[in-house]
Amino acid sequence: MADTTNPANPVYVIGAGPGGLAVAAALRGRGVRVVVLEKSDAVAASWRRHYDRLHLHTTRRLSSLPGLRIPRRFGRWVSRDDVVRYLEKYADFHELEIVTGVEVERIERGPEGEGWVLYATGGRRLSTSAVVVATGYNHTPYVPEWAGAETYTGELVHASRYRNPAPYAGRDVLVVGAGNTGAEIAADLADGGAGRVRLAVRTAPHILRRSTAGWPAQATGILVRRLPVRLVDRAASVTERLSVPDLSAYGLPRPAGGLYSRVREGAIPVQDVGLIDAVRG
Repeated sequence: MADTTNPANPVYVIGAGPGGLAVAAALRGRGVRVVVLEKSDAVAASWRRHYDRLHLHTTRRLSSLPGLRIPRRFGRWVSRDDVVRYLEKYADFHELEIVTGVEVERIERGPEGEGWVLYATGGRRLSTSAVVVATGYNHTPYVPEWAGAETYTGELVHASRYRNPAPYAGRDVLVVGAGNTGAEIAADLADGGAGRVRLAVRTAPHILRRSTAGWPAQATGILVRRLPVRLVDRAASVTERLSVPDLSAYGLPRPAGGLYSRVREGAIPVQDVGLIDAVRG
């Protein structure tokens, strides 16, 4: 296998988002030459495309990447634009070698099964002993194949294309899905002048206050993660009933199943950043 410390044979990281940058910084810190390949024209491409009002649901102190803290001036709940600024600074601080405008189209095993060969735009053929794929968990938007969608005369927009409520002022909008993104977009539309906002919910989500008396929900999640699931479910049920009003009269009932049990199944609770007031308003 080739020597990854050889400057002529770098490790390639595909994607210049938070994961790709953090991996690249860790490798560089261990003396490994690493090149980050990014298909867009800048780091943090996905963050640049998020909707305008987005802030991290995790606190600044618990959101930094290894090797560089997020600046205190960005506040407790870091905005989208400040996340982009931080990731740009992170790449500069660690002196990462990033090549933008290069999309890796496929990866194949190298000759005799050793190493890898990356085929990228511009006819590039890159050989390496190691490659890290960091293209992101939400890399490709998913739009269900709804019956009748092809004849629908209204505007069908995926959340990845939503920026702000201005284009929807005075309009009737249906938001499908009550995860954190759907819930926040629905609240943004309601606050931003949409004529009517409806939220289609298949399974009622657990709703948490982002923080209570200054204590972030994220910190609680970290503290209880090793406790028995049933115990956490019971405690969360009490907390939820005390801190979150019953929205059943508005069509959003209390969820079935324990909060932590649902988390273990992949159902992330909704952090309230305006949904409760929007529903009751």
